[in-house]
Amino acid sequence: MATYNEVQSAVRTEKVRVWCAWAAGNVIMFLIARATRNIDVVSVVTQVLVVVVFVALTVTLFRMTSALNRRAASARREVLGEDYPG
Repeated sequence: MATYNEVQSAVRTEKVRVWCAWAAGNVIMFLIARATRNIDVVSVVTQVLVVVVFVALTVTLFRMTSALNRRAASARREVLGEDYPG
């Protein structure tokens, strides 16, 4: 069974990966939008996709972060017992 420290380290690493993926996805979408800004129809479609992708990435980011927080809290309760106020 994994120790509390190992779980905390794994959760922290996963959070950094999730945040980096979120940032990279948004940068890529921004670059695509900038590249197509002078093409009328494509520019509008790209701008709509940027908003949709940003919202989807943000929702996914916070859902994954919440799941990782629940995992860390579960490991904390296993180590510290049920009396832990977290």
